[in-house]
Amino acid sequence: MPPEPRIAVIGAGLGGITLAALLQRQGFPVTLHEQAPAFARIGAGIVLSGNAVKVLRRLGLEPALLATGIRPAAFRSRDWITGALTYDLALDAASEARFGAPFLNIHRADLHEILLSALVPGTLRLGQGLLGVNQRGETLRLDFADGSRAEADLVVGADGIHSRLRALLFGEAPPRFTGRMAQRAIFPTANLHGLAMDDCTKWWGPDRHALTYFMTGARDEVYVMASVPGEEWDGTDLSRPLPRAEFLASFAAAAPDLRRIAEGAESCMVWPILDRPRDDRWHEGRAVLLGDACHPVRPYMAAGGASAIEDAAVLARCLAAAPGHAAAFTAYEATRIPRVAEVQRISLANTWMRGPEEELDWFFGYDACTALIEGLAA
Repeated sequence: MPPEPRIAVIGAGLGGITLAALLQRQGFPVTLHEQAPAFARIGAGIVLSGNAVKVLRRLGLEPALLATGIRPAAFRSRDWITGALTYDLALDAASEARFGAPFLNIHRADLHEILLSALVPGTLRLGQGLLGVNQRGETLRLDFADGSRAEADLVVGADGIHSRLRALLFGEAPPRFTGRMAQRAIFPTANLHGLAMDDCTKWWGPDRHALTYFMTGARDEVYVMASVPGEEWDGTDLSRPLPRAEFLASFAAAAPDLRRIAEGAESCMVWPILDRPRDDRWHEGRAVLLGDACHPVRPYMAAGGASAIEDAAVLARCLAAAPGHAAAFTAYEATRIPRVAEVQRISLANTWMRGPEEELDWFFGYDACTALIEGLAA
């Protein structure tokens, strides 16, 4: 029986680490190449819905996630101006049974550290930004910015919306600025000075919205993200410091409680919100993409990270079950494209969970580890 193909994963984000860990558990030799020289604790939280938690459960990570993050009591929608409650989804034992796993909020850096613990020691190579990929027979040679090289049989681009592998496969094309900015702040709950805050709320305004939630079970750390109109992003930097006064100005017309939450911020950052037109070219030859590298999602459904984690689960299953990489990549695309296209559509419309009419089970209840794989025998 021939050995399993050597797989190089480019990008140590949520999808890349999850894929590498899942493949290693199926016996694939995997290396994970990350351009950053080190990981920093950037100011961002993340929502992990049940569909993502079910995949991470397969890696034995659920206890650490529960110990580090928070199971919010509910997800609530409120009106930006009046503060009126427009939607209330209880996240209790019944909802966990309904969706098959808990709903979690966690600091992205804490999630990243937990994911890294699932890798075989020595898997991760830091400071290796991809420069080029050259095929020699059935072997790929990868060249990195630090002067190093690696060989693999297959390469996976999990390197985000600015994916270098995507550019190498399909040509340079900068992502599209959406005219929106993500303003973010993380601060101690003590800064609320006794103000009661719901565990997880989306505040809906006429031209903006905000998410406010706790990130730990102790409820001692608050995350605020506001999506607001913005001018064209001039530069290649991915984020910038934001003056606190400018951050607070975005909440000038907000309900009193939301303004008071925003006033807890000490330091703030701003990111441009980017996307790309839908493009269903996800693979070429021995290379394949996942996550934002092939289907960037606007962050209005809290679905980008979960979708990348789902991609990782389905791609790992396809590589394990298909008779060769071409069949695996085809089955992966056929399975994932219809689902992520719907996620992109809803995220673009920014309607998810604004009111009780939304059907939630198709998203939260999905299990990428057991769902039907299109084009492969059960």
